[in-house]
Amino acid sequence: MKIPTRFVSVSACVLALAALTACVAPAPVYQTSRYPYQPVQPMPQQGAYVEYGRVANIEVLRSESAGTGTSGGGAVAGGVVGGLLGNQIGGGSGRTAATVAGVVGGALLGNAIEGRNNAPRVYESYRVSVQTDNGGYRAFDVPSPGDLRIGDRVRIDNGQISRF
Repeated sequence: MKIPTRFVSVSACVLALAALTACVAPAPVYQTSRYPYQPVQPMPQQGAYVEYGRVANIEVLRSESAGTGTSGGGAVAGGVVGGLLGNQIGGGSGRTAATVAGVVGGALLGNAIEGRNNAPRVYESYRVSVQTDNGGYRAFDVPSPGDLRIGDRVRIDNGQISRF
């Protein structure tokens, strides 16, 4: 039994496309170590510690993940996909030229995609500083300050901050 070349070509394209999906960028990492911004619960729990104060400062924190560069995997996968697609075009010497052009173009494109996905990424989070009514300062690192502005009156309930 002979396997049709079209089936082999399509199968190889699917496998190469699956290999390219491994070049997808990782999800961003946010610094939420101390506090996720959430609204205050309507009924505080028994023994809950509540403080009041004003937002003294909101600053932007920038962090950067290190880029890893290219490994060559994107170029190889792109070359395979480009070669298989180029081989589907034309016949004779035209098919050969299209295959070579597909390999070169696919390799360049695959390498560029891998480089972009592995580039350093910059993430932003915010530090909300609160001066409490008793004279102390508390800082909260959050992914977004939400509707908080400098001077807003806030309530701190067991480490959760909200407008008051």
